[in-house]
Amino acid sequence: MEILKKIELLGLQISDLENFMVAIGEPKFRGKQVYKWIYHKGKSSFYEMSDLPKELRQRLDEIAKISIPRVLKQRVSADYTRKFLLELEEKKRVEAVVIPQSRDKNAQYTLCLSTQVGCPVGCSFCATGLSGYQRDLKAHEIVGQFLGAQNELAKKLKTQDKKLIKNVVYMGMGEPLLNYDEVIKSVYILNDPKGINIGQRHITISTAGEAEGIEMLARENLQVTLAVSLHACDNDLRNKLIPLNRKYPLERLIQAVERYISLTNRRVTFEYVMLEGVNTSRQDADNMIKLLKPLLVNVNLIPYNEVAGLSFKRPSPQKVAQFYKWLTAGGLNANIREEKGGDIEAACGQLRAETGRTRKRRL
Repeated sequence: MEILKKIELLGLQISDLENFMVAIGEPKFRGKQVYKWIYHKGKSSFYEMSDLPKELRQRLDEIAKISIPRVLKQRVSADYTRKFLLELEEKKRVEAVVIPQSRDKNAQYTLCLSTQVGCPVGCSFCATGLSGYQRDLKAHEIVGQFLGAQNELAKKLKTQDKKLIKNVVYMGMGEPLLNYDEVIKSVYILNDPKGINIGQRHITISTAGEAEGIEMLARENLQVTLAVSLHACDNDLRNKLIPLNRKYPLERLIQAVERYISLTNRRVTFEYVMLEGVNTSRQDADNMIKLLKPLLVNVNLIPYNEVAGLSFKRPSPQKVAQFYKWLTAGGLNANIREEKGGDIEAACGQLRAETGRTRKRRL
């Protein structure tokens, strides 16, 4: 007997769900009801959808599914950052992180989402690259991380508030702009004012330097923030740290950023992981000033979060402060990012989920 594959409803917009209901012989308004249960209440069981007729709930359970990822493990930092290990379809696993904006019991949270299982870029200092690359995530799997994390957070905090997460950053496992279509689709779902309703200005998309993706994003007419992982301001060093630089050297990357700023009139954030004895000299600072001062940008300095199995070290607070002073004296708008979740390996560059067999992807 052939088993019919269930239809995935997570990731569908209201109009899609309305069309689905009509297609199965139900009134159009049932789509709005299901949409509310998914995106407002974070429900994956049709049997909990109490305003649907019992017969419809049973039928939906037979033909459809809502694949909100299951939280397998959770670690909590001393600063209340939480790292979730989430299980997707085919037993694939990714990590997501929720970061409190304060220590207040009514704190709002930022969610760091993953966009791939593993990462194909393979930055030399990053834990995610050690996991290898398995596959891109679908839009519903990206949105599912939001709903799964939101549900788990509300449960652990013992609250009925489903609006704890106010900001979303695509800075977890993977290179978002190498999974462009699914990432953009997920942005529109997260932003939908009739659903999850995360404002576009509260969404950040990060890239290791996928220049073509940056130019595509510039044409989307979105108000999201673009963050570019820089980490070195000369091609020889950046080639060693970020292999993607061999495809898109700094000249090409800066050209793409200039086009992005020109089309969007939005300030771009450059992320700079500080590695002891690698990219923290006065010459490195001067190179950055020369490269970025003509642009409408901010610079986030990130003292390295050390990773077991990698030889890179974190610079001293004094060296970090000196580098910051060089940049600001040179006219750059810079700040030192406060580390969150380092004690549970949830900080920048530390995400690495348990994975199975990996494969390479051409950059």
